[in-house]
Amino acid sequence: MDLILGFIDIFFHLDKHLDLLIQSVGIWSYVVLFLIIFCETGLVVTPILPGDSLLFATGAFAAIGSFNIWVLIISLCCAAVLGDTANYWIGYRVGPKVFKKDYGWLLNKKHLDRTHRFYEKHGGKTIIIARFMPFIRTFAPFVAGIGTMSYAYFISYNVIGGVAWILTFTLGGYFFGNIPIVKRNFTIVIMAIIIISVMPAVIEYLRSRLRKKTETPPPGSEPAGTTK
Repeated sequence: MDLILGFIDIFFHLDKHLDLLIQSVGIWSYVVLFLIIFCETGLVVTPILPGDSLLFATGAFAAIGSFNIWVLIISLCCAAVLGDTANYWIGYRVGPKVFKKDYGWLLNKKHLDRTHRFYEKHGGKTIIIARFMPFIRTFAPFVAGIGTMSYAYFISYNVIGGVAWILTFTLGGYFFGNIPIVKRNFTIVIMAIIIISVMPAVIEYLRSRLRKKTETPPPGSEPAGTTK
């Protein structure tokens, strides 16, 4: 329980925790941020790590001189691309075995199935779209590896999606994170980013549930024209 509360506190007070990180480790903050983004995108068991909100916060800190914006962007782009690449190869090697059983909260098969359906619907551009959707972002390259999507085909979507994701949120924080009203309500802004990020996945899930309900006939119903 304490661990969960700790994660929630980090998510909603990223500015305070990021400031503490910078004061504690200095230039090594780049390495810590690199590892967080790499793990969030590269390890299928760590989708809970902050992504969009963390990028926005780091951009805001770069604007006040805590980070060099170009070093930050380049290092995080590398982390995002390398993370998805690692995730792809993990899926390629061990993915088929994972789909045969459910590992509970550690590796939720429902998330994998949902991402697989999303991947079947949108094809290769799922790798780009998924960058902006928590959880699906972590599982998309894993599912691409399971589906034996060619790496040459995958890497182009990987690079485009990774760079677009990092630039969107980091520069968003850089240009807007220190506007007085945003700075005073930073926790609310972070909450809004999280909610907006998860909304597409929630909408897609609700749509799929609705389709199942409309396509499944009620119990005891029979096609018109049939007689007993």
